[in-house]
Amino acid sequence: MTHVASQFASSYVFYWRDYFEDQPLLYPPGFDGRVVVYPSNQTLKDYLSWRQADCHINNLYNTVFWALIQQSGLTPVQAQGRLQGTLAADKNEILFSEFNINYNNELPMYRKGTVLIWQKVDEVMTKEIKLPTEMEGKKMAVTRTRTKPVPLHCDIIGDAFWKEHPEILDEDS
Repeated sequence: MTHVASQFASSYVFYWRDYFEDQPLLYPPGFDGRVVVYPSNQTLKDYLSWRQADCHINNLYNTVFWALIQQSGLTPVQAQGRLQGTLAADKNEILFSEFNINYNNELPMYRKGTVLIWQKVDEVMTKEIKLPTEMEGKKMAVTRTRTKPVPLHCDIIGDAFWKEHPEILDEDS
């Protein structure tokens, strides 16, 4: 895991200008990673559900926080003070009544976060096939099935996700 965090940090810095051409990187980033062994599939599902709920809570807060700053002109300290002690319903009300934003209509990527799963994907590639008796080969489309990480922006808290992707918790996967 230390290698993954290290590689991610160095790649983040290396590719920064490819994505943010005119914005300098102001300080060196730091990332951490963990490997945790959970005693059961249910404990793992509970942990991942908690992480998704936490993502939702943090994004709702940040959506309101930045709307208060960028659209209402509050300072960060004022915005934080305004949100102190609020519940999700209060934040949703501020978004809707003051900024005409229905948080439920925000993209799932923001409300649910991103889940990466390994999925079998068919890739079609062109290959040149040449028999021993032929001088020139024929170009043919070949389909190969590969396993790749696929980003999903969906609810993993309910049972539907786990029923749709039972291979995630299979002992052999």
